[in-house]
Amino acid sequence: MSVLAILGGCGGIGRVLVAEAQEAGHTPVVLDLPQSIEAHPLDVECIAVDATSETALQEAAKALPELDGLVCLSGFMTENQPVTEASAAVWDEVLTGNLTATWLAARTLGPKLRAGGAMVLTGSGLGHFARPGYGPYAISKAGIAALTRQLALECAPEIRVNCVAPSAVDTAFLRGGTGRSAEAEDIRLDLDAYAQAIPLRRIAGPKDVTGPILFLLSDQARYITGQVIHVNGGTFMP
Repeated sequence: MSVLAILGGCGGIGRVLVAEAQEAGHTPVVLDLPQSIEAHPLDVECIAVDATSETALQEAAKALPELDGLVCLSGFMTENQPVTEASAAVWDEVLTGNLTATWLAARTLGPKLRAGGAMVLTGSGLGHFARPGYGPYAISKAGIAALTRQLALECAPEIRVNCVAPSAVDTAFLRGGTGRSAEAEDIRLDLDAYAQAIPLRRIAGPKDVTGPILFLLSDQARYITGQVIHVNGGTFMP
């Protein structure tokens, strides 16, 4: 039985990943913001943590058992605007909440992984395929792709590190993110119009992302490391 730590496990993708991991016989441990754990209680061990705080992550690491897998799902997006019009505060907030938090999690929680374990980070198609208005977020996600490759080299051969890069997924993330907004708020995307631009003609759901994550954690992906797996219905084909 594998023990999986899921950072951001109370989010829309995270909740589905927890359920599917349990169905597959894994033992998930969720790390998330206190308000997210309160809003979406799960029947698994949950540890309250702010991933932007190295001290908080260090305390969380002490409570974790030895791990077989680590998934980093935490992150958020702000309102769209040209990158040169973003304030320094927004730039710092987005880069910290996405890229720096992922780096801190890998640095702090990664040592809990046993030899043969795997880490999966979460990027975005926007980190590879530029779109107007997503500057700080896209740049933070491009950084996560680079971080994936760096970690894969430096953690080999004991630990594999890969990244999933979804397009838009129909979760609270499109409303600001779990823990940062009410899930009933208006979505910031025209889903029907967005779907028409996708070769598979639909927006992704959480299970479209959790399947690849579980695959990358599994022994079936034992010879895959340093890769960014694009999960986008054919929107971007590198």
